[in-house]
Amino acid sequence: MMPLLKQAARTLVLAIAFAGALAGFTRGAWARYPDHPINFIVPWGAGGGADLLARTAAKIMAPALGVSLPVINVPGATGMTGMTKLLTSPADGYSMAVLIGDTYALQAGPHPRFRLDQLIPLAIMIQQPSGYWVAANGPFKNWNDVAKAARQHSLRVAVTGFGSADDITTRYLAYKLGIKLEAIPYAKPGLRYASILGGNADVLYEQTGDVRSYFDAGRIKPVLFFYPHPVPIPVFAKVPVSGQLGYDITLPQFRAIVVRAGTDPARVKILADALAKVAKDGSFKAYLAQQYADPDSFIPMQGTRAFMANWLKQARAIIARTKAE
Repeated sequence: MMPLLKQAARTLVLAIAFAGALAGFTRGAWARYPDHPINFIVPWGAGGGADLLARTAAKIMAPALGVSLPVINVPGATGMTGMTKLLTSPADGYSMAVLIGDTYALQAGPHPRFRLDQLIPLAIMIQQPSGYWVAANGPFKNWNDVAKAARQHSLRVAVTGFGSADDITTRYLAYKLGIKLEAIPYAKPGLRYASILGGNADVLYEQTGDVRSYFDAGRIKPVLFFYPHPVPIPVFAKVPVSGQLGYDITLPQFRAIVVRAGTDPARVKILADALAKVAKDGSFKAYLAQQYADPDSFIPMQGTRAFMANWLKQARAIIARTKAE
């Protein structure tokens, strides 16, 4: 009987040791996150501001995280096609997405297609003034020309999509000033930018940096910025802003990085910390300058929800005023 007891004891000891080793391996595997590529979803086409943000951030993050971050463009439905891809992916930290103000503005509508509590915002990475642009060789020299023409006949305004900040702003101005502005959505940034050059639209709603190449080439020019005070960029110093003209609307563009709610907090922290390092990187600061963005754009994870709540409060107030009028 003694040999049998000794054998049983040895078997028990081995089983306990194996279980401990297995638990250690599991903890180690979890601690090694990330151990394969992280999908960086861009809910817009290639070549736009969201796409450039993702590619810039991914390039900086990859060496720090030790994995690649392939950018996946999923345009459509004012960014909702791409957001749906994120929301139907596992909440494992291996998918994150760029959420921009235009898509977030859909929360201000009566039937939003996603809820903020389905997401975890990791950071606000960039903030830019938005505005109306026209073809440089077109019939409009300034905002007064645009407003005058819109009182006589309908002008087509190229926007990202219905329900976006572009659309909300355009509808508000139409009611506020009694002018005729028709929002025309373009999911692909390149088509939106070129719309005013080819005559498919009369006015373009866009952020400063997204169309810099067109502006620098002298092909388009801004006529109005939606900002509370003059844009602090010398080349735009003479462009009027909504705050000066008494238009109570700004809704500056912002782009946040988000993951699905339910993602492990340890993984969320790793990603949030990586984005905080991106914001301090010299190449990212150069990117902000190239995009004519606010140099103090970055908001860390702990401040994102308050920022987004205030932004959405303004969007809802603007919609309410429009309906009241």
